[in-house]
Amino acid sequence: MAAGMVVVFDFDKTIIDCDSDNWVVDELGVKDLFTQLLPTMPWNPLMDRMMTALHARRKTIQDISECLKRVPIHPNIVSAIKSAHAFGCDLRVLSDANDFFIDAILKHHGIIDCFSEIKTNPSFIDEQRRLRILPFHDFISSSHGCTLCPPNMCKGLVMKKIRASVSADGKKHFIYVGDGAPDFCAGLKLEEGDFLLPRKNYPIWDLISANPLLTKAKIYEWNECDELGTILLNTVKAFFIGDKSGKERSNRLVPIDCKSQSSSVSASAHDAFQNALPVPPPRQ
Repeated sequence: MAAGMVVVFDFDKTIIDCDSDNWVVDELGVKDLFTQLLPTMPWNPLMDRMMTALHARRKTIQDISECLKRVPIHPNIVSAIKSAHAFGCDLRVLSDANDFFIDAILKHHGIIDCFSEIKTNPSFIDEQRRLRILPFHDFISSSHGCTLCPPNMCKGLVMKKIRASVSADGKKHFIYVGDGAPDFCAGLKLEEGDFLLPRKNYPIWDLISANPLLTKAKIYEWNECDELGTILLNTVKAFFIGDKSGKERSNRLVPIDCKSQSSSVSASAHDAFQNALPVPPPRQ
């Protein structure tokens, strides 16, 4: 039914209601070391360093997997993902977490098969049975040049490639869901007829509120994860079903006032905006 809709999710503080990196660091007892090293190195290599520290403390891959099974995820999110997949939406993840953490959590909740693609930092288990985490983008060799995003991943560039990869099958509409400054970067790649679902009172919301003309998509904000599940399904149903009840639900999702002016935004908004921003905090 929804063959023309692609839904791209951030993962941390969106699908799950926490940061998966922080969760593992806190739960497995290396928070003090993490806090000590955080000012000295980028987030992505720091997480690889934390995996080495866990291995040195005799924490196993199984220990990490069991820890990830306890990550909080609202049942409404699980239900909404399953329903959107059943509608025929193409669901994807775009995240600055890593594939081991994401796979473990999605598998535990029985929804990994709902997603056609997961774009995130790669990981592997080395010969010592130690989890290693690598950057999505090799920022040592070259910079992606975006000041909105961390050095290891520009979500705007990845989103642009996702859009190009699916366009060969015809016109697609997108829903993007996220909470951080890099999700705002991804949202700048949305077009008229797309939908941006930002988490209110998080960095993405602050950037949208401060720069309302830069995003072409309709904006439906959300606060908590149970609310996100409802808003996501209402957006999908109202867009594709078009029946009376769907329209009534859609009418209750009111975009922020400035959206009526967004059609005049230049296609180069991403480049113009990111060049004017200071470098953001290392993790959003």
